[in-house]
Amino acid sequence: MKQWLGISEFVAVAEHGSFTEASKHLHISVAQVSRNIAELESRLALKLLYRSTRRVSLTEEGKLYLVHCRHLVESLEQANQSLSSLKQTPRGLLKVTAPVYFGETKLAPLLNQFLLNNPDVELDLQLTNSKLDLIQGGYDLAIRLGTLESSSLIARRLGSRRQYIVASPDYLARHKRPHQLSELKPSQCLRGSVDYWRLQTNEGNTIQFRPQGRVHCNSGPFLLEAALMGLGFVQLPDYYVHHEIEQGRLVSVLDELQMPNEGIWAVYPQNRHLSAKVRHLVDYLKDALEH
Repeated sequence: MKQWLGISEFVAVAEHGSFTEASKHLHISVAQVSRNIAELESRLALKLLYRSTRRVSLTEEGKLYLVHCRHLVESLEQANQSLSSLKQTPRGLLKVTAPVYFGETKLAPLLNQFLLNNPDVELDLQLTNSKLDLIQGGYDLAIRLGTLESSSLIARRLGSRRQYIVASPDYLARHKRPHQLSELKPSQCLRGSVDYWRLQTNEGNTIQFRPQGRVHCNSGPFLLEAALMGLGFVQLPDYYVHHEIEQGRLVSVLDELQMPNEGIWAVYPQNRHLSAKVRHLVDYLKDALEH
């Protein structure tokens, strides 16, 4: 705003007693310092400084004006320092959305530790399997899994996941274990929220296999429990089934048809000046999830 023009220059000259020293302090030319102060005096219709070839001194009006202007400049510097500190130190409210099961099992301990590490951060976490509108909902960050849809959002890969087709040992004892896709009957499968399973041939071609079993549920934990109880084959990500496979309660089949690892992504609105709280959280999650 024009009414601020010349105030910083006036305070700098008054404090340094020299146009030259003021210009060095402000990192602008002596001529610009002189012009801005002259315009300030013109707006005020008052003389603030006595100028001579040897020294600069304040008029009575200048002394009075300096008292008030010094506070203005100090407040502005404090405001700038606060913003600079904000850019470096995570603080404020973080509004995050993530898928339900992944959020409950994988993100929960990480987010809680992040809050312990950053006591000035508050968290508003919305767990849902729906893809929320980040802009409309005012979200800072979304965690999304698998293949991303094209959008104007910025995405950063945090880690990866792998899909497994599994069944219980009891189920495999009662039915033939498939060694190729043609041996996997759609009617033997447990259906989730996606209508098809994505597989890949040895040649790298993607196959869409459509399960048609008698169980259909949009809950991963329900499908996991159904598979453990011997109701059929199910395709689930690694964080559902790794422990069960290691303990022998589930068996992975058709491993040669598994798709390459899918991404775990941090997605956030475009912002040239990404806040410290989002930047630190994304870095923290990437370090934790990629190992």
